[in-house]
Formats: sequence, C-alpha cells, structure tokens
Amino acid sequence: MSIRCEIVTQDRKLYDGPADMIVAPGTEGLMGILPNHAPLLSTLDFGVLTVRYQGEEQLFTVSGGVIEVLPDAVTVLADSGEHVAEIDEQRAESARRRAQELLAKVPPPDTDEYLAIQASLRRSNLRLSAARKHRGQSLPRGRPPESRN
Repeated sequence: MSIRCEIVTQDRKLYDGPADMIVAPGTEGLMGILPNHAPLLSTLDFGVLTVRYQGEEQLFTVSGGVIEVLPDAVTVLADSGEHVAEIDEQRAESARRRAQELLAKVPPPDTDEYLAIQASLRRSNLRLSAARKHRGQSLPRGRPPESRN
C-alpha cells in the first residue's frame, strides 16, 4: 500500500507520485508519514524531505512551507525547493558567498533586507549540505516513479 505524494513550489511541481513513506522537516522536528496517517496540517522548516518508494529514495531540499497529510495523500507546498540531484554546487556556493558578503556590510538586523539575506544564506547552506551529503543516495533523474508501475 502506498500514499500519493505531491511536492510543489511556486515555480514548479517537484514530485507527483506514490510513496511508501515520507520524512519531512517540520518546524517541530522530523515527521514520518505512512499510508493511512491521521490528518495533519503543519509548517515546514528548512531541511531535506525524503520520499521512499519500493526501496528507493528521492531527496528534496525544502525551505519552509506547509504540508497537508490525509490518510491517502500528502501535499507539500514548499516556499522553495529542488531535487538534490539538480543542485548546482558552484551556483549554491556563489550564492552563499554573496549572502555572506552582504551580511558583512551589516545592514540593520531588524530590516526586511537583512532577513532576506539571512534566508538566502540559510537556503544556500542547506543546498550545499544536501548536495554534498546526499547526492550519491538520491535516485537519478528520469521517469517519475508513477510511470514505473
């Protein structure tokens, strides 16, 4: 038995297919979701979201958002995210350096600009960490799992 999983950002759909288990970075800690899970609505933190199906894993970085869990479906609306296999480490490193340089200029910490730079740095650090730690573990990009049934 599997559960339907959909992961979307403002820009695109990252995943739409079956899952045996989903592990999501909730703001209160990691959440493990199996088929027939009790209904749940929660906010997401920065982290790696894992979709397991038939012994294989797909890994996604998510930077906030919400997750809705129903007994037969999980919907993730991420503020931003991407498949770990798609992360360009050079681009992420460049974004991290830019954010660090901007923070070094010491904008007032209570401004929207400071908070946006801080969020950019956090996203870049997450992307780099996920790419370096999980790249070898994630599935190669290709046909979505739903087409393998």
